[in-house]
Amino acid sequence: MQITSFLKKEAIKVGMKAKTKDEALKELVDLLVSSGQVDNKRKMLSVLREREDLGSTGIGQGLAIPHGKCDCVSSLCSAVGVSKTGVNFDALDGERVYVFCLLVAPDQEAGLHLKALARVASLLKDRYFRRQLQNSRTPEEVLSAIKREEKTKY
Repeated sequence: MQITSFLKKEAIKVGMKAKTKDEALKELVDLLVSSGQVDNKRKMLSVLREREDLGSTGIGQGLAIPHGKCDCVSSLCSAVGVSKTGVNFDALDGERVYVFCLLVAPDQEAGLHLKALARVASLLKDRYFRRQLQNSRTPEEVLSAIKREEKTKY
């Protein structure tokens, strides 16, 4: 499974404006809505907020992988956001989050959802790769970095 198979360039934003966790979730969901992958913004946000209530998806080292399953998507999709100033996302290490990778799968696709989460987490383990994403200036640079990393890892 390649992340680039379910990540559209239109769902990547460099220079996120969000200052809070909720603003970050809204900004990421807006990317999926505007790229035609989510048809119910309110429902999608509700799913993500419920997941965050269980525990932050801010995994530390400047990363967050918000995720959920929802019938408001027809296939696995993702949005990537890069914040230059960082967002207080209640990350496990207490640090600000700079790179976000939102994953959403249809309700009936639990296995695919878990596989995608594992793949994203695996790629983001590499400190050099995380720094590349954080220093990206355009969505094209983010997508290109992901493609290069996938080639070397898989």
